[in-house]
Amino acid sequence: MAQAIMIQGAGSNVGKSMLVAGICRHFARQGLRVRPFKPQNMSNNAAVTADGGEIGRAQALQAMACGVDPVTDMNPVLLKPETDTGSQVIVQGQRLATVRARDYAKLKPQLLSACLGSYRRLASGADLIVVEGAGSPAEINLRAGDIANMGFAEAADIPVILAGDIDRGGVIAQLVGTKAVLDPSDATRIKAFLVNKFRGDVSLFDEGTAQIAARTGWTPLGTVPWFADAWKLPAEDIMDIRSSRREGAFRIAVPRLSRIANFDDLDPLSADPALSVEVIHPGRPLPVCDLVLIPGSKSTIADLADFRSNGWHIDLAAHARRGGHVLGICGGYQMLGCSIADPEGLEGAPTTVEGLGLLDVHTVMQPRKHLSRVIATDVESGAAVPGYEIHLGQTSGPDTMRGWLTRDGAQVGAASGDGRVRGCYLHGLFAGDAFRAAYLGRIGVAVAPTDYSAAVEATLDLLADHLAATLDMDAIAQIATDIR
Repeated sequence: MAQAIMIQGAGSNVGKSMLVAGICRHFARQGLRVRPFKPQNMSNNAAVTADGGEIGRAQALQAMACGVDPVTDMNPVLLKPETDTGSQVIVQGQRLATVRARDYAKLKPQLLSACLGSYRRLASGADLIVVEGAGSPAEINLRAGDIANMGFAEAADIPVILAGDIDRGGVIAQLVGTKAVLDPSDATRIKAFLVNKFRGDVSLFDEGTAQIAARTGWTPLGTVPWFADAWKLPAEDIMDIRSSRREGAFRIAVPRLSRIANFDDLDPLSADPALSVEVIHPGRPLPVCDLVLIPGSKSTIADLADFRSNGWHIDLAAHARRGGHVLGICGGYQMLGCSIADPEGLEGAPTTVEGLGLLDVHTVMQPRKHLSRVIATDVESGAAVPGYEIHLGQTSGPDTMRGWLTRDGAQVGAASGDGRVRGCYLHGLFAGDAFRAAYLGRIGVAVAPTDYSAAVEATLDLLADHLAATLDMDAIAQIATDIR
């Protein structure tokens, strides 16, 4: 049975996912069979796994850090918010139900069993499991029935390392305050702490580290400086997309949909210095740009209504009249059509709504979720287009006769008569280097040949080096060993 450690955070967004990825890569480079694990994740940014399910994209990146394919056991419970009060519950890669937040607690005993089953299967073939918590264990109002933090750590008997985020301020209170509110048995499970995202001379925080250690009794593992190359890794949150780094002359505008999903399509574009990717938040107009990219959505009809309420439909129509290019992916593809029908009420009340009308296609929502990893081909260049599909609904209509991708010998996607408006269901398509260069070349921008996957791998190595230079990795390994 594998050794294990669990990285929990003193708050949300303290950098747990990146810490786990770096720790995984470090120990994998030592020759260990390392696997990532997150019992419960909440994200609409999902990855399709080798075994035909879906998990949080952060766990797919962590699997890459381990040098293995992602599998559903790495994230057995995935919550995909559909409304402000309800989420789709994915268990071991497959949809279980859609539940309201207040009813979710009733499922937790069943879900803990699923989490433990997945964890034990992973552990049976690994040397080390690096577990990521969710949110913070200081949310003691959620402790009863917890499967994300201390509840899982207790059930699986795993030691915990607590991470604090100094960049947001108050890190001493974050860490010391967490111990103050925890049940003593949970506090005892925490063996060590670290401070993340320090800007400047880390030695200036030596006294802070000493104060935390004195007040908690936990072992200090180190203070991690700000990792400047973090933007080169696939973003887990749309807020992490490199919007502020507008280097390139070719401008891509991405409307920030309320229920945006599977926006990893943006990562390779954001990483290219020839491009400027700008996420446009509600309340702002779509700017004059070269390409409007409408991303995926967890609730297409609701996001289409929001799109209109922001006036973006007017901006998009003007962009198209100017000869600008438009690309819709998955939910964005559905929005570009003439209509979207949801006869069974899969996204709310049964309805049919008018689309944006830039593609002559019609979509009908259907209960069966299409979930697959795909290698398509770009019709015009012949380039391979690796990616995945994860959607409800079928789209048909005259513009599908101009499918610009092929899959299994059949044309897929749709294009307008002049080819300036296109849509498809294939996510992750821009990770294909040859296709990315060919597509961008067709719409007017020459990009230097790059190997996106190699760049991500290199950044994971840099991250592992960064952590190894600042954290006591021997102590982390010893903590994993001592409790078993």
